[in-house]
Amino acid sequence: MNGEPISIIRGRGGQVEVEGAVDAFASSVLARAGFDTYPTLQGVWIHLPFDLGRTWENEHATWAAEMLVAARYNVDLDQDLRAAGPPASAPPAQRRTKAAMTVQSAPPASSRRQHR
Repeated sequence: MNGEPISIIRGRGGQVEVEGAVDAFASSVLARAGFDTYPTLQGVWIHLPFDLGRTWENEHATWAAEMLVAARYNVDLDQDLRAAGPPASAPPAQRRTKAAMTVQSAPPASSRRQHR
């Protein structure tokens, strides 16, 4: 990772694109968020699929930015790409109580149904 930020922008044609120094790990994070990568003569073109709606594009762009920031990349996300409402990241997993992890005995045989 170098100091150059990864920019997630809405391009001139309306598509969501990624610009900047994208290494292999950042590319895999972007792919996880739904971005497609295509080789070009000047390098690679990384963008979200077309025509899936602005809400979907904003959610995936925000999710990609959150994952890259969590991986300690310097990320610039266009203001118009920020998802409305709570962050797009997954909710934290519920913690299991100690009672849920203890071994429990089987129910009495009389309460079991017999299958014929």
